[in-house]
Amino acid sequence: MLTSQGKIENGIEVGNHFDKYGSKNPIAKYLMQGFTNALDDLVNHLDVKEIHEVGCGEGHLTLRWLNQGLSVRGSDFSKIAIGLAIKNAKEWNAPLVNQLEKNIFSEKSIYDLTEPQDTAPLVVCCEVLEHLEQPELALQKLVSVAKPWLILSVPREPIWCAMNMARGKYILSLGNTPGHIQHWSKKSFLKMVAKYVEIIEVKSPFPWTMVLCKVRSA
Repeated sequence: MLTSQGKIENGIEVGNHFDKYGSKNPIAKYLMQGFTNALDDLVNHLDVKEIHEVGCGEGHLTLRWLNQGLSVRGSDFSKIAIGLAIKNAKEWNAPLVNQLEKNIFSEKSIYDLTEPQDTAPLVVCCEVLEHLEQPELALQKLVSVAKPWLILSVPREPIWCAMNMARGKYILSLGNTPGHIQHWSKKSFLKMVAKYVEIIEVKSPFPWTMVLCKVRSA
């Protein structure tokens, strides 16, 4: 799968450095399998038919769900990432080319989400909030379009940085992944999220925090 490989757009690093979902490294493969298993458990539990992935990057998860027969959309602020997502869709499976006419992928900032254009029974936002200067504003936007389910995931700190240090990465920044400007422990992330939604289930695929939320009735 094509990735942005750390490209910068409007001063922000976009997408993924490498194809983490398709990595052959046994440790990375094990960790990503834990992540996708946890995510699959939450999605399958809901039995929804439509998903909007916000911050879809190069489209891996969106295309996965499309192959499972779900109605999907993916949005990202990055023109580069969306361009790669469309290319990946064409290479992933020939029948998906026809689906592109339904505007699976769109260029849109999380801060610009609006009703009803961006609403879905399930909104998924994985590995996005840690990159944002205003994560709570972004969370409020996600809540406004989730009708009623929302799945979020972020790196679990300080474990994330410690793991980077252990493998000799980003030493000068004490293990902080480039582009990560927010850092939450499991407890602090859940505390923030609970201000806006009802937390239904929490999963901890190492080294992430993942939560299934339900938007409270008005």
